[in-house]
Amino acid sequence: MQFGIFSVGDVTTDPTTGRTPTEHERIKAMIEIALKAEEVGLDVFATGEHHNPPFVPSSPTTMLGYIAARTDRIVLSTATTLITTNDPVKIAEDYAFLQHIADGRVDLMMGRGNTGPVYPWFGYDIREGIPMALEHYNLLHRLWREDVVNWEGKFRTPLQGFTATPRPLDGVPPFVWHGSIRSPEIAEQAAYYGDGFFHNNIFWPATHTKKLIALYRRRYEHYGHGKADQAIVGLGGQVFMRKNSQDAVREFRPYFDHAPVYGGGPSLEEFTRETPLTVGSPQQVIDRTLTFREMFGDYQRQLFLMDHAGLPLKTVLEQLDLLGEEVVPVLRKEFAANRPAHVPDAPTHASMLAAKRAGDHNEENTEVRE
Repeated sequence: MQFGIFSVGDVTTDPTTGRTPTEHERIKAMIEIALKAEEVGLDVFATGEHHNPPFVPSSPTTMLGYIAARTDRIVLSTATTLITTNDPVKIAEDYAFLQHIADGRVDLMMGRGNTGPVYPWFGYDIREGIPMALEHYNLLHRLWREDVVNWEGKFRTPLQGFTATPRPLDGVPPFVWHGSIRSPEIAEQAAYYGDGFFHNNIFWPATHTKKLIALYRRRYEHYGHGKADQAIVGLGGQVFMRKNSQDAVREFRPYFDHAPVYGGGPSLEEFTRETPLTVGSPQQVIDRTLTFREMFGDYQRQLFLMDHAGLPLKTVLEQLDLLGEEVVPVLRKEFAANRPAHVPDAPTHASMLAAKRAGDHNEENTEVRE
């Protein structure tokens, strides 16, 4: 089981001080948060990809490459790589390059993006989002696995005798999660390829999340990748903690009330009741997170959103201390208990390379016998 954090990279005014960080400050803060995540023992840091204000992470590979040089262990991922408005050829080359820089500590999450104006900025139409995601990923999947690709589709110019460079590290492409909060077509896509499915799980009620994950698990088994409970599932979540739950609620309330994604909607109490948002003590976060397995089955990755809504960097770093020292050690132990032996861990470069070598060895033995 992997535990980590993801950032959407929003530049939001702190409602308690009225101060808005600069883009430079926010970018530097994200880097410091990633370094802190490794320091406190988390497994994954993931960044979003956005090309519109008030967000800053428009170049995830630049950020993750820098973080790779400053870290040793943590897996570097994306919370969304836009499979729609990005050219799949550029994705193939950028993330293979990042693989080499990070010695394999890389995976990525494909997403469509839900900001309408961004699509025409890159020459596309949001109404084509689903077919574009399907076609672009089909090409990306081939680019990482075939040395020479001939391809023709609807949304980009044809390729003839094309080789993406560099080739994936050790001949093993980065593991891909397909992220969606509402689209069964994306769950189907993840199942078809035997990839991971990540449900952000931060806005919708559990009944909705459960339906999409159940669909993905059924289709994963249908396509012959393993049993339904062996499908690779990731979940998002939002938390804010203090030692005393009343202090957490009191401190977080102004951020919740004024945040662009929350403000003007349900109250903090309503939102925490109807969605996975947890505001309280570390024990409350532990208890709430453990219910995810009851609802969705054993899963492989849990990422928390902790640096949004204008929260100052000092507060976010304090949150990470609580997460690393008091929450994740307990969650690791509890999630490991009663986990069936046949349920896999989240794929890593090392595990996928070992599987590839085992497969190559078996093929060689078969050829010798023949």
